[in-house]
Amino acid sequence: MLRTQFEEDLLNLHNQFYEMGMLVSKAIHNSVQAYVKHDKALAEKVIDQDEDINLIEVRLEKKSFEMIALQQPVTTDLRRIITVMKASSDLERMGDHAVSIAKSTIRMKGEERIPELEKAVYDMSDFVKKMVDNVLIAYVKTDQEDARLIAEMDNKVNQCYKDIYYQTIKEMKNNPELIVIGTEYLNVAQYLERIGDYVTNICEWIVYLATGKISELNSNRTEEL
Repeated sequence: MLRTQFEEDLLNLHNQFYEMGMLVSKAIHNSVQAYVKHDKALAEKVIDQDEDINLIEVRLEKKSFEMIALQQPVTTDLRRIITVMKASSDLERMGDHAVSIAKSTIRMKGEERIPELEKAVYDMSDFVKKMVDNVLIAYVKTDQEDARLIAEMDNKVNQCYKDIYYQTIKEMKNNPELIVIGTEYLNVAQYLERIGDYVTNICEWIVYLATGKISELNSNRTEEL
């Protein structure tokens, strides 16, 4: 009976993690939609709904500690619980970055925009969201091969950030009046780049879940520019 309850608790843990991941994916999408469309109302919705993400993360952590303390799981079961704890922390930080993008949208309300950079940021965000959605599927399947491939996708995210960085600097040099808006473009691109890093972290936890080994995937993170 105890084992049956433990398995049920473990399944609930994974289901809640996936639910949290879907909320984070939606938050990222909505934050960038708000940014590109200058939609303050949608940006505020992203900020308000972050509380739901935070609450799930707290519940997952509390339940994980409870299961470790009461059931004293070993080997595979322990790895599954640790993976949820660590990966949910990464998801929570990704949600925080979505909120930061939403706040940037509110700050930029009424400012002149740069169409080329708007498109670059949107394309970058679309790719990052695909990484988020793919890593959730890899997690459900405990697919370490997919996790490794998803981690490699972060190279493109890093390149997008560099391209936006240099293009933004160029625009600000050509027109000093764009310094304020340019700074926000840099901020948003950096938030997206950080989300890509956290996706890579989750990929590492998927590999750990599958193999029991801690692996550093795609150590080629963005260097200081």
